Amino acid sequence: MKPESGKIIASGFKPAWWLPSGNLQTLWPYFFRRRPRLDLVRERLELPDGDFVDLCLTANAGAPVVCVLHGLEGCVDSHYVKPLLAAVARRGWHGVFMHWRGCSGTHNRLARSYHSGDTGDIGFLLEQLRRRFPGVPLAVTGYSLGGNALLKYLGEASRRGLVQAAAAVSVPYDLAAGARCLNRGFSRVYQRRFLNLLKRKLKSKFDAADAPVDLDKLAQLNDFFSFDGAVTAPLHGFAGADDYYTRSSSRQFLRSIDVPTLLLHARDDPFMTEAVIPAETELSEYVQLELVPRGGHIGFVGGRLPGYAVYWLERRIIEFFEGHL
Repeated sequence: MKPESGKIIASGFKPAWWLPSGNLQTLWPYFFRRRPRLDLVRERLELPDGDFVDLCLTANAGAPVVCVLHGLEGCVDSHYVKPLLAAVARRGWHGVFMHWRGCSGTHNRLARSYHSGDTGDIGFLLEQLRRRFPGVPLAVTGYSLGGNALLKYLGEASRRGLVQAAAAVSVPYDLAAGARCLNRGFSRVYQRRFLNLLKRKLKSKFDAADAPVDLDKLAQLNDFFSFDGAVTAPLHGFAGADDYYTRSSSRQFLRSIDVPTLLLHARDDPFMTEAVIPAETELSEYVQLELVPRGGHIGFVGGRLPGYAVYWLERRIIEFFEGHL
């Protein structure tokens, strides 16, 4: 089943008046949102290349499956992950969360890590889930980097028989444009935090092993262009940052998606400018882009007062999936 013809649609989301900017919408749930308590089963999935990814699963095995992919340097404790898993469990579905390689608190085995266009691990996980739960409907949600990788995966080949629905939130559809945006103004605060996390992980991972990159030069890599050119690209087989951004950006794959897919995006997302927002002609008939004027990056906070904050994302994603699962 497909949605209405692919188009950009207005949203019913009403942003909180007390969070009047994209930065406030972004930062509020990160600092103030409570993570629900969940009983999760942890599982290690061995990969064909000898590496692994760590999973977290909710109960209700045998029910429709919703797979969740996190953003850059996220984990199961990220502010947007457990709320969605909790919403999935309340609906009676089975949640499966995948940590990208090295993001579960344990370093992965290989020198390589993960990146914005990394679709191999997504494909392997979904194929394993399909074998484990034959005939059960399957949906996938990706946030930010995870959303970009998900959309690229969906557009690389037909996934119609494997995935019944998908949702992608706050996606950097054009990675080069996103990198430029994060190197300007207040957005450099986010860039600095991410780079510090990435550098710290590299130093820890290769503390007692030969590093495939020059760790002594990490301090000089102060923006994503330089970091991705010196680290991400060589670790993952790209010629440089430009090659990585060009080949991994999801925007070019949107026209080929044949799975009902909802894109949720805010015009004031501080991780990118409005120039990255795809045009209607770039969307396949299966894709809907729901735009809000204010919502920040994985924010989308409503409610009349701070003590009564309403988090809209999970409700909207579940509502979309209900029509396809």
